[in-house]
Amino acid sequence: MSKSTQAEAIIRSHVLWAMGGGLIPIPLVDFAAVTAIQLEMLQQLAHLYNVNYSRSTGKAFVSALTGTTLASLGASFIKAIPGFGSILGGASMAITSGASTYAVGQVAVSHFASGGNLNNIVDDAVKSAYDSAFEKGKSYVSDLENEKGDDAADIYQALEKLGQLKDRGILTEEEFQSKKQELLARL
Repeated sequence: MSKSTQAEAIIRSHVLWAMGGGLIPIPLVDFAAVTAIQLEMLQQLAHLYNVNYSRSTGKAFVSALTGTTLASLGASFIKAIPGFGSILGGASMAITSGASTYAVGQVAVSHFASGGNLNNIVDDAVKSAYDSAFEKGKSYVSDLENEKGDDAADIYQALEKLGQLKDRGILTEEEFQSKKQELLARL
């Protein structure tokens, strides 16, 4: 399998995870979950392209690309409104989270493939590439939602439950990763 095919698979799985993370009903917890998902994706992509990765450089990379992501924060806070706010904020945050994750992944792959690393990333051209990929990411997320329909919602719920089992110590990290891959393969 080529690096680009592997990279696309990594991005796709993390976009799906980010969409699920965006549905977490608690403001700011959703945002933190999506950031963690993006950092995990970045780590996997860096490994694929033999780029040195540290959590601090990963955070700097993601923060520089996504900025404060006020739209995401706004969608997150809308969830605080009882009833309708939770539904509207969840849908908006899922789309924004997926599109942002897609954009981070695309920019990272392009940068790593051209010999870049996490220490020499942020300039106006890269930020512009992120903005462009973010817009494409919205269509990508929409296509994923249409392609998977109700099955995706069931899988997102199963992924959330798996995460809870791992957090409670019922599943080991290895068991969690194995089941996560099985579920993501169904998407």
